[in-house]
Amino acid sequence: MNDEEARTRLLDAAEALFYAEGIQAVGMDRIRSASEVPLKRLYKIFPAKEALVAAYLERRDQRWTASLRDAVTQASGTDEAIGAVFDWLARWFSEPDFRGCAFLNAYGELGTGPAGVLDVVRRHKAELRELLAELTGPGREELADQLLILVEGATAVAALTPGPVPAHRARQAASTLLSVTDRPN
Repeated sequence: MNDEEARTRLLDAAEALFYAEGIQAVGMDRIRSASEVPLKRLYKIFPAKEALVAAYLERRDQRWTASLRDAVTQASGTDEAIGAVFDWLARWFSEPDFRGCAFLNAYGELGTGPAGVLDVVRRHKAELRELLAELTGPGREELADQLLILVEGATAVAALTPGPVPAHRARQAASTLLSVTDRPN
């Protein structure tokens, strides 16, 4: 097994275990065992748990953001694009292994602890806000911020009660918000 294959196996194991059970609950030996990567190679690739957590979150961010962007590119117009965000969330919330936002879960566990992890969490949330700002259009930053709160709130509620309902309710709220928000000329 080369280093790239070992890295992939380590990240696959880390993602499955960290997301399902929590970062602090899963030790490096458990990652080693699940990935079947020797401990020496694990520490060669990820010298510390912080590096593995940051890499897991970065990879998850890339996939998560790309999937959401793909979902909204099919939409035409602001209202349809915003609706597509919440439809995508409804599908995500309905996945059998859904356990909330991996980034907020990591922040909840680690707080302002490891700077590398906190940077990934902040970057992910900034990217989400930026995507919402792109969808709402220039000069509508407040609307993007309000939509971000709806997305994050729906995600938090769905973590406690999985299923599409929180996304559907947030979509209704977003629709109401869009209908009363001044549109740019």
